[in-house]
Amino acid sequence: MKSNSFRFLWMGQLFANLGDIFYVMGLISILYAMTGSAMYLVLLPFLNTFGRFISGAISPLLLNKYRLKSLLVSSQLSKTTILFILAFCLSFQLTVGIWLIVYCILFIAFFDGWAMPATNAMIPRVVKEAELLKANSIISMINETVQIGGWALGGMLVTLINGQNTIWLTFSLFIVSTIMMIRIVDHTPFQVKVEKQRTVETLKAGWLTIWKNPFFRSIHVMIFIEAMANVVWVAAILYVFVTEVLKVTEAWWGYINTAFFLGLLLGGVICSRFSVKLEKNIRKTVLYSSFGVSIITFLFGINSIAWLALIMVAISGFLDQIKGITIHTYLQKEASAEDLPKIYSVQSSMISLVFGISTLAFGVIVEYMSVQLTFLIAGFLLIGSSIYLLGIKKRFPNDYILEKEN
Repeated sequence: MKSNSFRFLWMGQLFANLGDIFYVMGLISILYAMTGSAMYLVLLPFLNTFGRFISGAISPLLLNKYRLKSLLVSSQLSKTTILFILAFCLSFQLTVGIWLIVYCILFIAFFDGWAMPATNAMIPRVVKEAELLKANSIISMINETVQIGGWALGGMLVTLINGQNTIWLTFSLFIVSTIMMIRIVDHTPFQVKVEKQRTVETLKAGWLTIWKNPFFRSIHVMIFIEAMANVVWVAAILYVFVTEVLKVTEAWWGYINTAFFLGLLLGGVICSRFSVKLEKNIRKTVLYSSFGVSIITFLFGINSIAWLALIMVAISGFLDQIKGITIHTYLQKEASAEDLPKIYSVQSSMISLVFGISTLAFGVIVEYMSVQLTFLIAGFLLIGSSIYLLGIKKRFPNDYILEKEN
């Protein structure tokens, strides 16, 4: 893949994602030192979800006025600026109340809210159509590699250089990421929409695009159901499952998380290696991987053997990655350059809202019923999604004729 712009895109995303992990771990250390309370640590995922939801909801207003690259750069630059303010106040021991940290977390999440949708929408603009599945695989592999190594490296950094210096390191990574984003070249024509469209109509545009198109609507029904089901893989629920069902030490919590990310990474490698073959059988790939994930999730919930759980969670990550990459490829091939950013913005906003509400619902089930019940419910939800996909499979193109490279 010879596109310099794609190279700058994935490098910028790499530094940004690594910085996001270090920033969260540094803040966890600082917040706990300031308050001594675990309750404040819960604010991090909550504020991240809330900020991204708000960002996704209003992004159609920005997409009508600014180029996609401009939004990508401004998102990273804004995060960098806010992080600098926070790092400066912490380092020079200025009066830093808990609310300043809360506001910084919220605003960074807000500006980060359109970064991933913008990245996904940018991919088909900087690579050839025949390379889309491979490009999505590369982005996914980078993200999962960062997830696997970033948390371990972040923990070491916080221990060695403390939380404040970890925030400064994140600031440096954000600067590099911003520079990479600036160097992206996007030749897609863009024209500012000057018609006097009401704000409400603009905000509804992406939702209507999805609703009126049977193909887009079908994909997002699946994504909606899966956003509810995937809550079971959050660290808190897995921790309870490890201690109460598998009855092993906390170390297995780390093993299972690592196995899941290794499965995701392997899925990305397979998609990249066999991208041509998968694109020729893309509908079957989505269908088989969807049923596979649902069955594995259900079996995981009724299993109580630790080593078997490790294998199943790796398989789940592997299949989930293949399914996710192929769905992204479908969207990027079927949506126009103008509609794709709006679709990804709606998708991001929807997932954030559904995931946040589902987290609370599944938390209640874990607290008052059984952690195994959450996996059984998730398995049934995913089976329902797979059956739905089977019923409307004719809406999905079966394969794509690939462009011949010169």
